[in-house]
Amino acid sequence: MDAAFFLVFAQALLIGLSIAAPVGPIGLLVIQRTLLHGRTTGLATGLGAAAADALYGAVGAFGVSTLIQALQGARVPLALGGGAFMLWLAWRTWQAAPPDRAAKVTDARGLAGAFAGTFLLTLSNPATIFSFIAIFGSLGARGPVASPWPMIAGVLVGSALWWLFLCAVVGRLRARFDARWQRRVNHVSAALLAAFALWQWGSLW
Repeated sequence: MDAAFFLVFAQALLIGLSIAAPVGPIGLLVIQRTLLHGRTTGLATGLGAAAADALYGAVGAFGVSTLIQALQGARVPLALGGGAFMLWLAWRTWQAAPPDRAAKVTDARGLAGAFAGTFLLTLSNPATIFSFIAIFGSLGARGPVASPWPMIAGVLVGSALWWLFLCAVVGRLRARFDARWQRRVNHVSAALLAAFALWQWGSLW
C-alpha cells in the first residue's frame, strides 16, 4: 500500500463522514433507538445506512453505467416507496409505548431487523448514488486512481465512525430519560420522519 492509497482512503473517509453526519431520518432513528434500546441497537441501525452508503459508493466508484441508468429510471418509485416506508416508521414510532425501563435489544433477529430497515431506507434515496458519482468523479479528475476499493472502504469506515460516535454520545444520556421523555422523543421523531417523507414526495414535482 502506497501513499496514494491512504490519501484516497482518507478523502473517501471524510466523504463518508460528511454524508452521514447531517441530521435526517436515519439520524433520528439512531437517536431514538439508542435512547430506547441501547447503543448496540442504535449502532446496528446506523451500520445499515453505512452499508448502503458503501454499496452506492461502489456503484459510483466502479461506474456501473447500466445500474446507474436503472436507478435514474426508478427515481420516482424509489422515492415513493421510501416515503411510504418512512410514514410507516413514523406511525410505528408514534404508537410505540415506552416501557417503564428501556429494554435493550441484543438478540440477533432484533439487531438484524434494525440493520435491514435503515439499509433499505437508505437505498430508497437515489440521490445518494448521484452524490457519490459526482464526488468520486471529482476525485478521479484530480489524477488516476489505481483501484476503487480504498474509496469504498473509506466511505464505509467514515460513515460507521459517525454512527459509533453518535451512539456513544446519546447512550451516555440514556439513563436520564424516563418514560415521559421517551414518549416525547418518540412523538418528535415520528413527526419529523413524517415531514421527511412528505418532503421526499414533494421533491418529485
